[in-house]
Amino acid sequence: MPKTTPHPPGNQPWQNGWFPDTSRAPGTRRLWLAGGLAMATIVACATAIVVNRQAPDGTASPVRSAAPSDDGPGLLSFASPSSGTTPAPKGKAGMSSVVPPVTSATATDRDGKPKSTASASPSKSPASHGGSGGSGGSGDSGDSETSSAWSSVRSVNYPDRYWHLSGGYVKLDPIGSASAHRDATFKVVGGLADGSCYSFATADGGFLRHRSFLLRAERDDGSSLFRQDATFCPRTSSYSGAVMLESLNYPGRFLRHQNFRLKLDPYQYSDLYRADSAFRLVGGLA
Repeated sequence: MPKTTPHPPGNQPWQNGWFPDTSRAPGTRRLWLAGGLAMATIVACATAIVVNRQAPDGTASPVRSAAPSDDGPGLLSFASPSSGTTPAPKGKAGMSSVVPPVTSATATDRDGKPKSTASASPSKSPASHGGSGGSGGSGDSGDSETSSAWSSVRSVNYPDRYWHLSGGYVKLDPIGSASAHRDATFKVVGGLADGSCYSFATADGGFLRHRSFLLRAERDDGSSLFRQDATFCPRTSSYSGAVMLESLNYPGRFLRHQNFRLKLDPYQYSDLYRADSAFRLVGGLA
C-alpha cells in the first residue's frame, strides 16, 4: 500500500498561547477607517464649496443679472457682458431714466396741432439735449415754440440719417427735399400714457406708435393700448448726448434701427445694438 504523508498540524492556539478575539466582528477596524476617511472627504468638499462662494472681501458673490430675452415673459437668459462692455441701462424695470427734455403733454391738441403753452414751463428743449441740429435744421430759429418742441431724431452710428415717415412706417433715411424735412420732424410731448416719458406727434396730427414691434404713424383712437404703444421712456445711452427709448408697455425692448427700419428689439449686450438704439434729438428739420 502507498504511504500517506501526514498533513502538518494547523494552528494550535493552545500550543503557542494565542487566542482569537471574539469580542468584535471580523473587519470592524477596517470599517471604522473607511468611515473616518469618507467623513474627512465630505468635510473637505463642504469647506471648499463655502470658500469658493465667498468673494475676495468675504461677502457672498453677487448673482448675475438676467438679460432681456426673446424667450418671452418668465423665461430668463442669464448672461453678463464681457469685461469692458457697458452694462444695460437702468430705470423702470431696472433701467435708469434721464430727465425728459419735453414740453407738457398739453402742448398739442389730440390732432397734433400746437397749442398755446403759456401755463406750461418746459425744463429744456429736446434740441439742447441732443446737440445742434443737422443740416437745414431750425434749432437756432427765433421761434421758441418750434425750437423747444419740434425736433428731428438723428441716428448715432448713421449721423446723416434721421427718423423719416415713409409709407406710414418710420425709416432711417438721409433727408434732402423739403417734403422729407417735414416728414422727419416731430412734436415731442410728454408721454400719452406717462408724462415722464416721450410721445412723438406728426405734422398731420398723428402719433408714432409701435405695432407688431414696428414703429409707424397712426391717428390716436383714444384707447389705452394706443397711448401705451405711443409712449417711449428715455434711458441713459453709452453715447454722449444720446438717449435710448424704451417701450412703456414692453419693458426691456428699445427702439433701434435694423435694415434702416425702426423697430422694438429686446436689449442685447453688444456694441452694435447699443449703437443702433442710440439717438440724438436735434432741432427740427422742417
